[in-house]
Amino acid sequence: MPEQNLEILRASITDLETQTAHLEAELAEITSKLKNDPNTTVRQHIRLLHEYNEIKDVGQGLMGMIADARGVRVVEIHREFGVREKD
Repeated sequence: MPEQNLEILRASITDLETQTAHLEAELAEITSKLKNDPNTTVRQHIRLLHEYNEIKDVGQGLMGMIADARGVRVVEIHREFGVREKD
């Protein structure tokens, strides 16, 4: 009985090694098709998000100044410029 269990385990290990080899080959193929290194892409996206947030903050500040100058609420300026709640 122990030898039978050992053979089952060996077959299972062989099957898992085969699956691992297939997955590694698939990963290599997909990675080779990437335009850039994934870490480079992530860093670029983070940089772009920071830049977007800075621009958005400036825009919000300008709309606040316009609202103050006109003596209206910022939400009214948002409506005037077509800025939606989720923008």
